[in-house]
Amino acid sequence: MANVPKPPSMEGLKRRIRNHRLEQARGDGFVRERFCLTREDARAKAREWFDSYPKAAYWTEVESWRVVDDGRIEFTMRRLSTAD
Repeated sequence: MANVPKPPSMEGLKRRIRNHRLEQARGDGFVRERFCLTREDARAKAREWFDSYPKAAYWTEVESWRVVDDGRIEFTMRRLSTAD
């Protein structure tokens, strides 16, 4: 009889759903997106956000960040949904 692999853990999916629901429940008018990238890619992604959504119009900012165990940077970018 062949070994049948176990189904994947659902913890990652549950965490993403919970975080998404929390972000949607805030209702503060901000759009948030979380990333986990190498340091260089994280800098490039932040620059991309600031270029696409200028801070003066969208209040764009790095809301939070941390270095994870493998050296990548996990961070959340935040901006207003529209520039009024």
